[in-house]
Amino acid sequence: MNLPLIPAPATTATAGGTFAVGGTVGVVVQSPELAGPAARFIEDVRLDSDVVLSREATGITVLIDSTGLDEVAPAAGLRADNASADERYGLEITGEGVRVWGPTAEAVHRGLTSLRQLIAAHAQDGVAALPTARVVDGPRFAWRGLSMDVVRTFHAPDVVRRVIDMLSLYKLNVLHLHLTDDQGWRVEVPSRPMLTDVGAKGAIGDRPGGYYTQDELAELVAYAAERFVTVVPEIDMPGHTTAVFSAYPELAPAELRSVDLGNGTSIPLNTLDPERPEIWSFVEDVLDGVIPQFPQSAYVHIGGDEAWGMADEAHAAFVERTAALVRARGKRVVGWQEIARASISSDDVVQYWLEPRQLDLMDDDAASSTLPPDLLPVLVEHMKKAEQDVPRALAHGSRLLLSPVSRLYFDSPHAAESSDPAQEELRKRVGLPFYTPISVRDGIDWNPTGITPGVDSDAQIVGVEAAIWCETITTPEELEFMLLPRLPGASEKGWSRTPTDWPDYASRLAPHSTTWRHRGWIWFQSSEIDWA
Repeated sequence: MNLPLIPAPATTATAGGTFAVGGTVGVVVQSPELAGPAARFIEDVRLDSDVVLSREATGITVLIDSTGLDEVAPAAGLRADNASADERYGLEITGEGVRVWGPTAEAVHRGLTSLRQLIAAHAQDGVAALPTARVVDGPRFAWRGLSMDVVRTFHAPDVVRRVIDMLSLYKLNVLHLHLTDDQGWRVEVPSRPMLTDVGAKGAIGDRPGGYYTQDELAELVAYAAERFVTVVPEIDMPGHTTAVFSAYPELAPAELRSVDLGNGTSIPLNTLDPERPEIWSFVEDVLDGVIPQFPQSAYVHIGGDEAWGMADEAHAAFVERTAALVRARGKRVVGWQEIARASISSDDVVQYWLEPRQLDLMDDDAASSTLPPDLLPVLVEHMKKAEQDVPRALAHGSRLLLSPVSRLYFDSPHAAESSDPAQEELRKRVGLPFYTPISVRDGIDWNPTGITPGVDSDAQIVGVEAAIWCETITTPEELEFMLLPRLPGASEKGWSRTPTDWPDYASRLAPHSTTWRHRGWIWFQSSEIDWA
């Protein structure tokens, strides 16, 4: 029997019976640290389906135990919280009841997540007749996440919580918040109040700005941690800093430059200058203000990408000094792949995004003709340099966090038509037209060790992280429309060890729409899937 689980488990075995889960079934906790995960499981099942579990009855037992889990290898890569938590779990459904076990509370949470998916897929009239089965499972990579742009469109805390709920449902364990960019600054730095008083005012065009107060961020970080998701902050430097210059004009270059895109917007070509002492006072203030707000994260993302017009030597100097300041504060460094052009450490993580196929776009006459003439040479120069980023990163001994544009950039347009004609206008409008459209199948039809030049081993990879940028996304509904049904595919690539078979995946994905409907999540009804 094909269990409708995403990501696909490492091992499954099914039998012929069933166990009915409904109002007469409850959760028995055999370890005190599992009380929280069990309570959240009961609430999640209610939100996912019409099944309401009892808080007093028995039937589902959860416990801390490692028995039988060694048949699944430990995860490769690194965790964003730098913990050694083992996520391997067991799930057994018999005619008498359900048992979920693992060596840590996080592992049991992953097992309960699989059970949630099975209950939602089989729920009918308040009861889910679960097939008897045994699952022993664990992730391929330790880092499985989503990078979320909250700058170009500011997404309020309740929207971020909905995204965290999606991550938890698909065993993704990192939310990388892109908190700063040209269009705005979204995090408080007490010693630099103008960053939020002025720098947070705007977004793209006439969209409202905003920022997260320290209390709001503390609540988001705690909400995520309860669901075993680590929130990693990104402060993008030395480029993408127009909001900084708006807040503190004295930090700006003497001459501000930009490239006109011809549509009423422009791309700034201005960066923080590593030769100016006041820049480093600013960087230290920012790190000292931001780092304490993300206590679970072992990493600070320093950006490092698209430093348009900046000399290579200056860019390398900035990356190296910023990385040293992060390390001096007891944190590790992650940055976009361009940081590999500096002398980085083997402990630093390089986030790979620019694939050879993206570089080829610069040589495509049709694609290049859509770009403003002044922008094309800037992009060509940048893309040519990018060809050596991965070899440099691997030569430094650094490991890669994989975010290939052609598979994991969720602001790419949806390729297939919607099975709901009412969604077609939105499908054609949302998504960066410069990117090649991505289908649901594109999102799962690849292998992390096969898509990255020079990578042939999981040992070279930290994990997998999707990205959602918001140039064309203006509302929470549009955000969810681009995340679903793509997010489950990202979880499949980060968790599952075996190649994904498309017909099998499509059949597993289809029942998940029932959960999305119950949750009130907006999702793209791709015609590739025969939705439940």
